[in-house]
Amino acid sequence: MWQDNLQDTIVAISTAPGEGGIGIVRLSGKEALTVAGKIFLSPDKKKPAQFKSYTIHYGKIVDQYKVIDEVILTVMRGPKSYTRQDVVEINCHGGMLPLRQILDLTLKHGCRLACPGEFTKRAFLNGRLDLAQAEAVIDIIRAKTDSALKISLAQLSGKLSFQINKIRQELLGILVSLEASIDFPEEGIPEQDLTKTSLRLTAIDNQLNALLSSALGGRVLRDGLHAVICGKPNVGKSSLLNALLKKERSIVTPVAGTTRDTIEEVIDIKGIPVRIVDTAGILKPRNLIEQKAVKLARGQMSLADLIIVLFDSSRKLDQKDLKLIKAVKNKKVIAVINKIDLKARIEKDEITKVFPKVVRLAAKSGKNLNFLEDAIYDFVYQGKLAGPESMLVSNLRHIQALRDAQKLISQARVILADKLPLELVSQNLKDACVDLDKILGKDFSADLLARIFADFCIGK
Repeated sequence: MWQDNLQDTIVAISTAPGEGGIGIVRLSGKEALTVAGKIFLSPDKKKPAQFKSYTIHYGKIVDQYKVIDEVILTVMRGPKSYTRQDVVEINCHGGMLPLRQILDLTLKHGCRLACPGEFTKRAFLNGRLDLAQAEAVIDIIRAKTDSALKISLAQLSGKLSFQINKIRQELLGILVSLEASIDFPEEGIPEQDLTKTSLRLTAIDNQLNALLSSALGGRVLRDGLHAVICGKPNVGKSSLLNALLKKERSIVTPVAGTTRDTIEEVIDIKGIPVRIVDTAGILKPRNLIEQKAVKLARGQMSLADLIIVLFDSSRKLDQKDLKLIKAVKNKKVIAVINKIDLKARIEKDEITKVFPKVVRLAAKSGKNLNFLEDAIYDFVYQGKLAGPESMLVSNLRHIQALRDAQKLISQARVILADKLPLELVSQNLKDACVDLDKILGKDFSADLLARIFADFCIGK
């Protein structure tokens, strides 16, 4: 198994760059206390190596006789620390100069600058976290809404790992019975037991399917929902964006084609981070600027998770509307009939027969805007309530591993039903266990860890 160089004592600035009340320099490794002792001066002259674990001490960081800063030093001895190594955190004033000078001092006395995510990688390699929990750390840091934070905290606490381990243990139980039959063929497996095995595999397949059904909601909470507002000119796209933002972001005029470029904002809709894009009206371009604007709009539509297509209630559908309906009818769409505060002239049935979800509202006044927010929420959660105990799978690596495992288990059920050799069933289940192990980090490579922790900030 590949191992990181755990013998080095690493150091990094763990707070965000810029000015602040407090900055933190973090050390981890077998020499962390020794290095701290060379630069920390306490009023009672005691060295950090003499301090008890989980204690905080006032003092100064000095370079020989030069005082760098007044600090608070925290000691956390391994294995009861984040990395399961000795950890020292130096809390100083939050300017870049004292932070940089303290960092340079630790490097001078034998520390190595930490790589991105190396503290969390050590927590994983030393067995404090499994890989799924380690990946949750960066999701917590990047969470955009309360709901995203709750999902990430649930994963960090081990809820996903518990479910994966439970499925893995059930697979291993089936494997034990199959391997015993293969090793001792004279005893055989009664038909009744094969039926039970098939039922057990069906139950596991259902568990995996339940996890995968949460993938859209989980991924959206992690990365944000990419939603695009589109429609022909002057149907109220910019007014809708302003209404959702609850501020004036797009210019709104009676003149068709006012929006020439895509306008993008991130908003929180019922706990869902939505990256919403207001596009130029889909029309036949009259000049180079409009040509580029329409091209951008179509590009955004092709990449969107959700398209919000607008129609004007006060006007009958025309060829532009019908072309737009044809262009998006096979995509994920919420249709919005806008301007319901005006006299209705639109052929509503022509929209409802194409799109299963239609919302009627008045963007300018905000009337029924909550109906659109509810529709976006239902789209993400597929009509299922996302309560505080929900466990949503949000990581694309996990999703792919679950899909691979489910495919293997489905194949094993077919092999079993066709009464083919049990060795084939056994191999499929072994391979499925390997896929589940990838999620937890029981099976990993240097390249995999490099890819995962490269996304982390230095100091975490």
